[in-house]
Formats: sequence, C-alpha cells, structure tokens
Amino acid sequence: MARYCLETSAAEDPDKIAMIVVQDEKAPKNAAEQWTYAQLDEAVRRTAAALLDKGLKPGDRLMIRLQNTSSYALLFFGALAAGIVPLPASSQLTAEEAEFLLKDSGARGIAIADEFDMPTGAAVRFSSMDVEAMISHSRIIDYADTEADDPGYLVYTSGTSGTPKGVLHAHRAAWGRRPMYKGWYGIRSDDVVLHAGAFNWTYTLGVGLTDPWANGATTVLFTGEKDVQVWPLLLERYKATLLAAVPSLYRQILKYCDLSAVDLQMFRHGLTAGEALSPTLLQGWRQATGTNLYEALGMSECSTYISTGPSMGIREGSPGKPQPGRAIAILDAEDIDNNRPLPPEQTGLLAIHRSDPGLMLGYWNRPEEDGNVYRRDWFVGGDLARFDQDGYLWYEGRADDVMNAMGYRVSPLEVEAAIASHANVAEVGVCEIQVRSDVSVIAAFIVPANPDEADAASILSHTADHLATYKQPREVVFVETLPRSSNGKLLRRELVVAFAKTRG
Repeated sequence: MARYCLETSAAEDPDKIAMIVVQDEKAPKNAAEQWTYAQLDEAVRRTAAALLDKGLKPGDRLMIRLQNTSSYALLFFGALAAGIVPLPASSQLTAEEAEFLLKDSGARGIAIADEFDMPTGAAVRFSSMDVEAMISHSRIIDYADTEADDPGYLVYTSGTSGTPKGVLHAHRAAWGRRPMYKGWYGIRSDDVVLHAGAFNWTYTLGVGLTDPWANGATTVLFTGEKDVQVWPLLLERYKATLLAAVPSLYRQILKYCDLSAVDLQMFRHGLTAGEALSPTLLQGWRQATGTNLYEALGMSECSTYISTGPSMGIREGSPGKPQPGRAIAILDAEDIDNNRPLPPEQTGLLAIHRSDPGLMLGYWNRPEEDGNVYRRDWFVGGDLARFDQDGYLWYEGRADDVMNAMGYRVSPLEVEAAIASHANVAEVGVCEIQVRSDVSVIAAFIVPANPDEADAASILSHTADHLATYKQPREVVFVETLPRSSNGKLLRRELVVAFAKTRG
C-alpha cells in the first residue's frame, strides 16, 4: 500500500510537493511544512527500518496515538512499508478507551504523545520524539514485499452501540479505492486537495493522503486551531482545487464566512462524506461559490462505494450511484435466504459483493461477527436503501435506526429530509422516543436557523405538507446543537437520553 502510493511519483517527479502541513494560517506560505515525493519516500522507508530495528516484526500491530502532526502520517505509512499493521487512534480517546484498543488489538507497539497516559501491555513504546527521530534513521529499507491479502491496517468502529470492534483491512484496500478516482473525486495529478480532518480519521488517511499520493497530487492539511474562518483562507492561499470535509463544516463556512472576499478561481468542487448532504446545503453552496459538492456514502468496512462525481448529474437527496466497477445490490431484509437483488424502488439491505478489493479482511478476532454480515457472496452491513429506476441510491438509514410509527416502518432520514426543507431549520435529528411505557412517537430535535423565530407549530404544519400522517413527528424539541461523534455522525441514542432527561 505504501509502495503503491509513493514509489512511482518519487521516481518520476521527485521534486513535486506531495504534502503541505499548515500550523498557522496567518504565517507566510513558505513557512508551512512541505514534503516532496522524494522526501516522503525516503522518510517513510527510514521510519520502516527504525520500527523493525526497534524490535517490531511484520504482522505486529502498532497503535498510533499522536497529536495531529505530520509524524502521524509518516508513522502510519512507515508501518505499512515495514509490513507492520498500524492502528490509527484518536487523540481524543480517554485512557480507558485507549487501554481497550491496545488490549483488544494485541498491539506489540504503541506510539503515544507525551501528554497521554501510557496504557499497559505494549512491549515496544515510542514517544513523540522517538517518532520524529525515525525519519532520519541511519538505515533505509525497500518497501515490504507484501501480498494483496496481507493485513494492512486496523481501524475501530466508533462504538456507538456496544464496545468498538476492529476492522482489519488488507494492503489491497488502496487498490480498492480506485473507483473513487473518477466516480467521486475526478482527481488529477495537478490537483491540490485540502482536507479538513485530523490524521487519525480514516477519511483523512484515505481521501487526504492515500488517494492524492496515488495520483501524484498535492495534499494540504491544517493542524492548527479549527476556526471556521481558516478554510476559505487556506483554499485561496494554497490554490486548492478540491476540499474534503463533512457537510456540517460546509454549512458553517456558508454561515460564518464571506466567500466573496476570497479568490476561489482554482477551486473546482467540494467532496463530502460522513453524514447526509441536504439539498438546502447543496443549493446554498452552489449559489455562494458556483461549484458543486459531491457526496459519497461509505462505511469503515469498505470506505466509500456510492457517490456522485463530475461525470454524472446530481440528484438532490441521493448520495449517487455505485462507483464504476463495484458490484452493489439491494437484498431482501426479511428473507435472509433470498440473495437475489431486489428490483428498483424496493427497500432492502445494501450489500457489497465480497470480491470488492476495498472490502475488509474481517473483524479483528470476532469470527461470529463475520458470520453475521455475510450472506453467501454478499457483505451486508445493516444499511437500508433502494435504487430508483435510473440507478441512483436512496439511503433509508440503518436497519436498527428504523422507527415503528403506527405499525409502519419509517426511516428517520426521510422525516429529516422533509423537515430540513423548512426555512428556519439549520439541522435536524429524528428518532423514536417513548412517552409512556406502551407509547412511542417520532420526535424531531431541531437547531433553528433563527432561534428567535423557532415555532413548533410551523414545523408541524410544514411536515404535514410533505409526509404521510404516520411519518410526522409528534414532538418538536429545539436545541442549540445535535450530538455527533468525532466523525460527524448523528448520535440518535443520545437524543433519546436527552429527551428522557427533559421529561424528568
């Protein structure tokens, strides 16, 4: 995977800038940390040698819990180059959460920033200074001669239900991202990709590093304070052509930034994933910038596989079509023995064929989980969706998010989409809440665009115009923010807890 991303460009265009890391957006442009492809190639292979010389072996797991600096990226790819399996972890984890990941993964090594408590159990430990020294290690090696199905890296799901579980990806995962190049990004070697995420996030490791480098492009990452005002300034200063972020950041940029004050002539379009892109946000972005936002739908087990891109039309409310080359189907959610794809307009479980090279090797040390997600040749992750007659996918939420309203199955996303079109709705989250021991209703938690004009009656009247009676919320709760994970996903269960507290 590391060879695939770096070797070709290091040989053919060694002096091209591959990565720019910005700590202070107000500092001169030449003050930013810059890495050419030749420098990256050498640093990664020296880091690989250092890891092996310190006692780690190919196949060992290495947990990485560093701050958001270039050292994180170099160590991640250095581990891959050595045949060691990196486990990218968030700097926001509690000590208890970090201890669980280290123990569950069986990691022999851990790289951890000095300000964090050192978990017990790792045989080989690296400080931030140790990691920084690796890039100038005395020995340099060639990239490990790994096979396509050899373990590449290990990520853990967010754990919004139960304990986190490890998702083990093979080195072929990088090759499995190729359908995104045209099906989502429209990426070119002359692109400058600005990514708004932290290094530990797989969205950043994939979209912000792996794919730009595999295409010989330049990536820009910001590691300073996340003031929303910095993003337009970075787009202008570094002449970024693509921006990758979650929809909530695009929404904040539109709300708090004057985009007419920056030069965006080089900017082609934005990429969005992690949560649904609302038609209202898409329209607002188009009006403000004259460019599109291209959405993608994915999951930890396969990254993105449904998307819109420059070569296809956008159908508002849909994340797009299967990326070229992927085998995607909708399977019957009730008849688990029926593995024939459902026809258009029928809702079922979204499935990916097990031959997809981007699909995980399996869940780490959880064979029972592997058995639960495969239906013969199809991986079924629990997402509900349908295809329309033109092949666009309409996401209907998670199977375990589906609400039961008056005996009907209702997707919260359908209700959220209807409410989001109200003029005074900035964000909305919908879930099923229990108002009595035997009565559950649909509740809408709304962040109003103008709090002074928040009016529940207006919201209910609006939804009555767009939804069948059984789909309409019975409770409207105005809130300042919606609970989200560090990756921007709406935490519906926290809405249920919050509602219970308001009712004593």
